[in-house]
Amino acid sequence: MRIGFVGCVKSSEMALTTLLGMKPRNIDLVAVITKEVSTFNADFVDLAPLCKEHDIPVHFENTHNKAESLQFMKEHAPDVIFCFGWSYLLNDDFLTLPKLGVIGFHPAKLPKNRGRHPIIWALALGLKKTASTFFKMEQGADTGPILSQVDIDIDPNDDANSLYKKITVTAQQQIIEFTEQLLKGTAEFKEQDNTQASNWRKRSRKDGLIDWRMSANDIHNLIRALTKPYPGAELRYKESILQIWKSKISIDKFPNNIEPGYIFAVENNNILVKCANDSAIWLLDIELDEIKVGDYL
Repeated sequence: MRIGFVGCVKSSEMALTTLLGMKPRNIDLVAVITKEVSTFNADFVDLAPLCKEHDIPVHFENTHNKAESLQFMKEHAPDVIFCFGWSYLLNDDFLTLPKLGVIGFHPAKLPKNRGRHPIIWALALGLKKTASTFFKMEQGADTGPILSQVDIDIDPNDDANSLYKKITVTAQQQIIEFTEQLLKGTAEFKEQDNTQASNWRKRSRKDGLIDWRMSANDIHNLIRALTKPYPGAELRYKESILQIWKSKISIDKFPNNIEPGYIFAVENNNILVKCANDSAIWLLDIELDEIKVGDYL
């Protein structure tokens, strides 16, 4: 089975490495499309060095001339294309090129939660579960029939980094299993129930700005959602913008008549801040030397 591959992030690298580890089975990685650089993907990885190491033809996508990518893939005639970690939809010419179709990946429990930034939204919204889902790609975003789906629990202590790793480990085993099924002709695709579908929108920078009128729990969820490899939740202090990477909800309760944003305590690089109602949150490992008890954020 001849496999084409498209991707440019850490999960793409994992998937490509997993496929390479399946040799010498009857699979052949014949072509890879990646990017030379990306300002869009926080977890960007250039796959070219890995391809060079294994003598796999590689093409750098030119967003202004996508026809070149299509022609490159046509020349290598894959039976199936895996597209894992790509920031925009493929056109119909690309999707219909291989006889087995193009297999995409979405770290959410489709048909729910289609769309953008699934790991970030799952954590920011305080979900308890997500999933690792592989599906046959169509013109719509994340709408195609499901090839493999495994549920993943989201623990209270999970953040973007730990959840990303959980999903990656699960996805690695799925890739091995469904690639074998595609090879043997036993793969099964299950149509999505569109009546159960929902869509997440693209996150903007303002979505990551902390509003102290939110509850401590909601602020904590936002911070853990946007921690590395993502750009971090942000707070405004005077004329500065500061990234926050880690937090802890205070177990203590505080008077409702104290305004949100009030600083209750400063201990080393940790700051206790009043949030909505009687809640407060510790911001951990931040550097604001001039801040003191009684100030407001």
